[in-house]
Amino acid sequence: MKSFKQLISSCLIVCITTAGFPMTAQASIIATDEITSPAATSNRDRVNAFLAREDVSQAMLGQGVSALAATERVKAMSDVEVAQLAGRIDQAPAGGEVLGILFTIFIVLLVTDILGFTKVFPFTRSVR
Repeated sequence: MKSFKQLISSCLIVCITTAGFPMTAQASIIATDEITSPAATSNRDRVNAFLAREDVSQAMLGQGVSALAATERVKAMSDVEVAQLAGRIDQAPAGGEVLGILFTIFIVLLVTDILGFTKVFPFTRSVR
């Protein structure tokens, strides 16, 4: 047991002594070209091309957002945010999702029926 304690104490002495030595670090300046990746610029181009489409610009105008404001917002986004947005564009259905729209309308009408604002569905009871 005495030799085990000596071994542990010797290891601790070495560890504590070496922990006090200064550590060195190396830093250098990174150029902008090294940071900017081609994938980031292609994602930004894909999002800008999507925003330039006529149907998308009409939908944005319907929501009160101009195409110029949207492109300025894309310019202000980080590369990670643009990559996420480009991924959402790739996953979006081409013709729109009719089933999702119908489901949303159904839920809205169901909630308004339950709250007593409308009477569309005969199977609901109003809380009023």
